[in-house]
Amino acid sequence: MKIPFSPPFINESVKNEVLDSLESGWITTGPKVKKLEGQICELTRAPQVLCVNSWTSGALLMLKWFGVQPEDEVIIPAYTYSATALAVIHAHAKPVMVDVSDDFNISLEAIEKAITNKTKVIFPVDIAGWPCDYNQINDLVLQKKNLFRPNNEIQKNLGRIMVVSDAAHSIGAEYDGKQTGVLTDVTIFSLHAVKNVTTAEGGAICLNLPLPFNNEELYNTLRCYSLNGQTKDAFTKSKAGAWSYDIIYPGLKINMPDVLAAIGIGQMESYTSMALPERIRIFEDYNDHFSNKDWAITPQYKSNIKRSSCHIYALRIEGINEEERDQIITLIANFDVAVNVHFKPLPLLSLFKEMGYSIDDYPNAYKQYANEISLPIYPQLSKEDIAFVIKAVCESVEQVLYAQEKL
Repeated sequence: MKIPFSPPFINESVKNEVLDSLESGWITTGPKVKKLEGQICELTRAPQVLCVNSWTSGALLMLKWFGVQPEDEVIIPAYTYSATALAVIHAHAKPVMVDVSDDFNISLEAIEKAITNKTKVIFPVDIAGWPCDYNQINDLVLQKKNLFRPNNEIQKNLGRIMVVSDAAHSIGAEYDGKQTGVLTDVTIFSLHAVKNVTTAEGGAICLNLPLPFNNEELYNTLRCYSLNGQTKDAFTKSKAGAWSYDIIYPGLKINMPDVLAAIGIGQMESYTSMALPERIRIFEDYNDHFSNKDWAITPQYKSNIKRSSCHIYALRIEGINEEERDQIITLIANFDVAVNVHFKPLPLLSLFKEMGYSIDDYPNAYKQYANEISLPIYPQLSKEDIAFVIKAVCESVEQVLYAQEKL
């Protein structure tokens, strides 16, 4: 039996939507993108959703719109994928890394200590699909309003630090009775190939800014900015007599094409009725088994206020180090089961080491990473598949732990 880590879920609905796009004669940004934006609005209840070509470009777009400058600081967790930091770097601001809590997510206490009068944005990250503590983060931002130093009209209108949820993993997750997408000023989903909902490559920006902002007007502005600052998209320009356009902003070229949006449309049609419940089933199957193992630190699926999107099953192994974790992964691979690690904390990566970040400053991030193994979790997995993954993991872990005991 061979178990891949995270293949895309492609059913007949997805294939039909893509074929419809190909046969329509229009494959770049147009009606399919608009339909996908509407589907995500319906799921999240976000006032407006703009689809772009990646999470990273969506984050960069929002930072540029907010007007961050080279001396401005953006608070991010040290435990995240590199894109969170790279978007800040490409916007010419400074990533301020902070440590995480035992649930992998950004530490509220660490955020509070990191806020200065240079802080313009906070990027909480929903690791594995588990929502951050958004009520406390939003309250903290309000408490720190007196430190905020706006340097443009947009920042003056907000009057505080902007909170942008890195919800790359958490489409379909819930927090305090609401879906991710409306928990902060802006939420950005990833629609990458391995995500719960995919467009092969892509991202979705959920706009939820308070008054005096008009989210519909902001959507139109950002849509223009995502198309090189052009006042008409290609679909509109292609209509007879509608060729004339203007360039009003030094924008980016980060729009999502219809042919990719079609994949997402097909996936969204069955996400809450089938794909998400199947992920929950697998997550609970894993927890039912691993909770009986004294070496297993199992992740949470839900609490009284949170429900995960079950994007990643992040199992941790008590009492092992990074080298032993890697030995376990090699043994699991001998069963033809692919597992992963989410993530290497940023200060362990060469780029960030060279920028002066040290893992010694983020002990909990390293602690979470050193014994973490991400297991396969996707709708195509049968009960037999799950049983085989569990067997591969248990035998591999126990082989390494037994070798430990013999030393």
